[in-house]
Amino acid sequence: MAEEDILREIGSISRALDSIANIEFKDLELNRGQYLYLTRVFEHPGIISDHLATLLNIDRTTTAHGIRKLERAGLIFKEDDETNKKIKHLFVTDTGKKLAKEIERENVYSNTLVTKGLTKDEQAQLQKYLSVLEKNARENWNFVKNGGKRKY
Repeated sequence: MAEEDILREIGSISRALDSIANIEFKDLELNRGQYLYLTRVFEHPGIISDHLATLLNIDRTTTAHGIRKLERAGLIFKEDDETNKKIKHLFVTDTGKKLAKEIERENVYSNTLVTKGLTKDEQAQLQKYLSVLEKNARENWNFVKNGGKRKY
């Protein structure tokens, strides 16, 4: 299988699951993609927006916009850093925690569905391969984000 076929398959899986999540999470009053921000803040209490952007491979402006929306919705809040007041740490509210836990249940369910038919060993091997792909993609994202030009 050619590399572009691998990326097409990964993209197709990602888009399908993202579309499902956006439809299902609309009932939770989360707009497109907001579940990503909420769950990562839940998983990393006290994270700062720059680190959240890096974690999600999303630019800082888009991340700041997503954070503002979740903050206005009462799902996350900011706390000043003890030593540097310019730094704001992010935390989920009690309402945000409830939603994040529901999103986690959906994630477990979706993982179970998409890996159906694979043995535990095959799932572990797949996870290993995907980790390599993610690392490579993250390195390229950082390179391009910082002004680098890839040579095709």
